[in-house]
Amino acid sequence: MRHDYDAFTKRDTEILVLGPETSDSFRKYWQKEKLPFKGIPDPTHRILKLYGQEVSLFRLGRMPAQVIIDKNGRVRYVHYGHSMMDIPVNTEILSLLDSINSIPSP
Repeated sequence: MRHDYDAFTKRDTEILVLGPETSDSFRKYWQKEKLPFKGIPDPTHRILKLYGQEVSLFRLGRMPAQVIIDKNGRVRYVHYGHSMMDIPVNTEILSLLDSINSIPSP
């Protein structure tokens, strides 16, 4: 998402990444990698549970999940990955955003 960040922002989209790390280690990682989007530490899995993200002990942690939430707070798309390789490509997400943004808000 870092490489296509401008394409996301042109679609008036904010990217939030949740991670299982503590605030301190999350902040250090964000600074080291110079990530342009926002990261939220979630070491107690409180937020992931709200969205149904899976934790797999056999696969050493969280499975990937992508959630698109519109400006009215409605979940418009969810993808729960079955492995760390099961992540939609950015072009697919950008196309979904185009479709969502073309529908007038109520």
